Formats: sequence, C-alpha cells, structure tokens
Amino acid sequence: MNQLSMFELSGFGGLLILALDLWAIISVFGSTVSTGKKVLWTLLIIFLPIIGFIAWFFLGPRAAQRRV
Repeated sequence: MNQLSMFELSGFGGLLILALDLWAIISVFGSTVSTGKKVLWTLLIIFLPIIGFIAWFFLGPRAAQRRV
C-alpha cells in the first residue's frame, strides 16, 4: 500500500516547489540589496525550500521591475 506522507515531495508537487524556488532565487539576485543579504536569502530558500519561499514571498527582496 502506498502511504502519502505530509513531507514527501515528488512528482508534480516537487517540480512546482523547484520552479517557485528558482523564481525566488532569480528575483533575489535581481534585487538591489547587498551581496550578503542575497547570499542569506538564497541559502534560506535552498535549505528550507517551502518555508524559505514563503518567507521570501512576504518579506524578501524583489527584483527591480522593468519600465517601458
């Protein structure tokens, strides 16, 4: 029998989290914060993928938006 664990991330869910984390990391690198803060945010997102993404979404630096 296949048990579903709350912490098991595979298939589509894992790909979704990976895509969201990559988006967050790219946005951090495109922001204007200091290099130290970029490194800290990136490490947080990498080592705590779900919590790190949620923290970045509400508190993290955003990339500068392009204006046409």
